[in-house]
Amino acid sequence: MSEAVKNRLPQIIVSLLENDMYKFSMGQAIYHQFSDYKTTWDFRCRNTDVKFTPEMVDEIKAQIKLYCELRFTEDELEYLNGIRWIKGSYVDFLRLWQPRYEDFEISADAECGLAIETKGTWLNTSMYEIPTLAIVNEVYFRMQYDYDRLFASFREKLEEKANRLHTGKYYPAAFSEFGLRRRLSAEAQELAVRTFAETRICAGKFVGTSNVYLARKYGLMPVGTMAHEWIMCVGQGNHRHNPAYSNWYALDAWVKEYGVLNGTALTDAITTDCFLRDFRLTYATLFSGVRHDSGDPYEWGEKMIAHYEKLGIDPKTKTLLFSDSLDFERADKLFRRFGERVNVAFGIGTYLSNDTCVPPLNIVMKTTVCNGMDVAKISDTEGKGMCRNPDYVAYLQRCIDWRMENDR
Repeated sequence: MSEAVKNRLPQIIVSLLENDMYKFSMGQAIYHQFSDYKTTWDFRCRNTDVKFTPEMVDEIKAQIKLYCELRFTEDELEYLNGIRWIKGSYVDFLRLWQPRYEDFEISADAECGLAIETKGTWLNTSMYEIPTLAIVNEVYFRMQYDYDRLFASFREKLEEKANRLHTGKYYPAAFSEFGLRRRLSAEAQELAVRTFAETRICAGKFVGTSNVYLARKYGLMPVGTMAHEWIMCVGQGNHRHNPAYSNWYALDAWVKEYGVLNGTALTDAITTDCFLRDFRLTYATLFSGVRHDSGDPYEWGEKMIAHYEKLGIDPKTKTLLFSDSLDFERADKLFRRFGERVNVAFGIGTYLSNDTCVPPLNIVMKTTVCNGMDVAKISDTEGKGMCRNPDYVAYLQRCIDWRMENDR
């Protein structure tokens, strides 16, 4: 190993499968339809009291260099090829694909002490988001705290969670582990996945994980379809598009790629109300369900059930996937509210992968530029968006407002 990649900690990302499933779902559609798109991504730490030291920044650089040395193995490619909606042409592309460290710009030039920008083809930069966040998290918690103490508190809390499921205290219905991006460590996430895979759950069912590497290792379902970047880039990365119709462009491209397969639509990229203008009978029929990621989950659930009923679709044939800041108690309450009227599922992240005696990081990487143009999301919760250009956010909001008033 060269001097440039010497690291203090064990290698954090050990496989290119160690990514969320929706990155592969989107990646295939990007490869087939948008391979010429270019994007820029920005890192942000939302914790106002967190400071990354120069030693942490150096370690993050070293870990990302190690990540960029990885390649898919033939066994890993064979596993991906066995997923029903993954096509051989995309697997062949991944056989040649590798991360590029040249696409990263990492420095201490930020208020929190860590600035990260990735820039390049959407095919590349999309794949960097989750491993980068996982690296940042693990470096921070291992170098800022007594890691053994943190892991002991994590294990204790995890055992308590498993016991509550085993005894039937909570009923979270079908739930998946979604914690890769904000996990305490690779060790912690694997322990969580293994624990729930082996726990006899009295009420509910553990169905899978977004971490494709762990899904393969433990014979679980890899879970994930689309993220906000899909709607933002497909809908706003073309200057000929009115961004208020971003959902239509994104849904259309998704159906072109997958038909009736792999169909959980994300509703809140430019507000759920605007999404519903495009989620009409054809798309509502083709997509198996929708995902909640911001705003009041009860209001959202009622809105989606009413929308299906208005279209003449039996809500019991569709799934509402909740994934916003969940724990078992919130999931239990949501299931009791909706479980008899619609299929309910949960994607639970930080609560399963980074619940310790110290607060977790609230870090994100977001697409901010696509094809040289600003892109943004306006979710159902104020403050969850991220854009370099406030004027563009105002323009996007005006487009949405005009559509909601005039396009009925």
